[in-house]
Amino acid sequence: MRILVLIDGSKWSQKAALQAFSIAKRKKAKVILYSVLDRREARAIAVQLSMRRGNIEELQKFEETAWKEMKKSIHEITTGLLSVARDEGVNCSIKIREGNAKEEILREANSGDYSLVVMGAFGKSGKTRIGSLLEEVIGKIKPPVIVVR
Repeated sequence: MRILVLIDGSKWSQKAALQAFSIAKRKKAKVILYSVLDRREARAIAVQLSMRRGNIEELQKFEETAWKEMKKSIHEITTGLLSVARDEGVNCSIKIREGNAKEEILREANSGDYSLVVMGAFGKSGKTRIGSLLEEVIGKIKPPVIVVR
């Protein structure tokens, strides 16, 4: 059994990983922590920062800085979770991709390699409504999905 856990950096996705570790221990399954870094998110952050500072000329610089921070942050989160998994005796690995989050998630989840997909109910915004990415992918993922709140 292989469990795919979607990690977006939110506390909800980290809770999803902990739930997956619990299932993996009982089922002797392998957990794959999966994250997609989308450059469009870095661009959006850069545009907001440029507008706030009134300095649109530095958009490219702000975008590169945001991109580096996104990569650093997801690396820290996934390696931290990997350490927790190993401490609990769970076979776990990390996969990080770059691209369109929705497309990459659907490609990976539906690859036929997974028995279960686990994801957080909310994204990084922490808004009280269900996460927008979850709304986009939930009905298109073929394996069973557990949504953690």
